[in-house]
Amino acid sequence: MPKLWNETIESHRDAVRRAVLDAAAQLVAGQGVGAVTMSAIAQSAGIGRATLYKYFPDVESIVRAWHERQIEAHLAELVRVRDSTEGARRQLEAVLHAYAFLSHSGRGDAGAAWLHQGGHGSHARHNLQAFLAGLIEQGADTGQFRTDVAPEELAAFCLHALEASAGLATPEAVLRLVNVTLDALNPAPDGR
Repeated sequence: MPKLWNETIESHRDAVRRAVLDAAAQLVAGQGVGAVTMSAIAQSAGIGRATLYKYFPDVESIVRAWHERQIEAHLAELVRVRDSTEGARRQLEAVLHAYAFLSHSGRGDAGAAWLHQGGHGSHARHNLQAFLAGLIEQGADTGQFRTDVAPEELAAFCLHALEASAGLATPEAVLRLVNVTLDALNPAPDGR
């Protein structure tokens, strides 16, 4: 097959896949994960069900693919937040604020809990924890964060603490939680 033909087919497949994932995102946002069906996704994406089944075997695989795309976008956003801020403490503060509000914005869909199970969710969490640990280690090296606890453990603490933002009622409560989490990273009184 000519190269142009392959590129055209590949771009068409990418466009269909994006349309399916966008349709799933819209339906999940409007109805929740449990209410999404193959028929609704196909109709919303503007394709036939037979075409949809050529790309995905079931709703779960579509929602998982959409969730993976969301995770990638969230991680990219956290990197952008870090890169637009100077200094380890300010970088970590900005990243924790962004993460807490991402968690807060995803609250309310009890059916979404299964999305965080499985390989892609744990892989993303591992990457996020390593990302935070790197920021904490930079700050610890300059005396901004405690050194009596390993950066990886502090990063895990931050993630667990800020996941609670999903259950908070107001943005002000989320900000308070971020501040309490950051305070826990301050150097110990003896300088460690």
